[in-house]
Amino acid sequence: MRLIQFLTEDGRRAVGVVESADTIYQLNGTDSIYQLAQQALEAGTTLESRVREQLSDTRLDYQRIIEEGRLLAPIDHKDPAHLLVAGTGLTHLGSADTRAAMHAQNQKGTEESLTDTMKMFRMGVEGGKPAAGETGVQPEWFYKGDGGIIAAPEADLLSPSFALDAGEEPEIAGIYLNDSEGAPHRIGFALGNELSDHVTERQNYLYLAHSKLRPCAIGPELLLGELPVNIEGVSRIVRDGEVLWEKAFLSGEENMSHTIANLEAHHFKYAGFCRPGQVHVHFFGTATLSFGDGIQPRSGDRFEIEAEVFGRPLRNRLVVDERTIPEVKPL
Repeated sequence: MRLIQFLTEDGRRAVGVVESADTIYQLNGTDSIYQLAQQALEAGTTLESRVREQLSDTRLDYQRIIEEGRLLAPIDHKDPAHLLVAGTGLTHLGSADTRAAMHAQNQKGTEESLTDTMKMFRMGVEGGKPAAGETGVQPEWFYKGDGGIIAAPEADLLSPSFALDAGEEPEIAGIYLNDSEGAPHRIGFALGNELSDHVTERQNYLYLAHSKLRPCAIGPELLLGELPVNIEGVSRIVRDGEVLWEKAFLSGEENMSHTIANLEAHHFKYAGFCRPGQVHVHFFGTATLSFGDGIQPRSGDRFEIEAEVFGRPLRNRLVVDERTIPEVKPL
């Protein structure tokens, strides 16, 4: 089952179930997936069961919603400060290759000659998939921002003018909601574009934190249930109506050095991430970047990320945001 959030023709928020590439059915009694998930928690039922209870006969044209710019991200919060966007890196088999080249790292020789990136990747390969009931090695972790950085599908991705690069990262994101006791519950999964500044990161690995403070996009559809173990997708950049770059990407646990459960455990082990009512969007990493092929995206380019299991593709246009850095004044 896949869900979307959208605006109706009269501007009201709504939630729909994807019936096909052309059709969705609107839900009754809810105007957001956040509210729907809260209702499921209060009723002690699954999200899918709640959806079936609130399914209406209202059939809508999916393509028309897209063309009229009425798609919303598949999760949000009325107060964006209560939505945390973060992620993990070096989690996919082969994900160290581009990073190693980015930092001109030495992958040969003794353990002492390896950089921290390659050491961490090896740690994940050796200990990122623990036995049931055990906790594996912790992954690389980064913070991206709050709910205000999430762009809706088909909307512009705004890269700040001070950025040195704005490169796509095709990923899967886990979507979570903490209950009234602060316990996290996974709502589902969505396609994501975890936009990053790879040129800044390449200058020095300690700039990774800066490079991740960029907007991102997720959706358009929220996949309920477990994540398939093997996901095959395509990431592309379209410039002036023509495909500039295109490459397949793989995700799912068969293609990862960590389990989803291990990544979740190392995120939610922190008490600050277990506050009641908090929403989390967590990117699980990638091994495919156009930056690794020497591509430099520019304003006006369109990113497209798709995988069949997630339905419609995630598409966004890159736009440079002429941001003025504010001056700090004494009070």
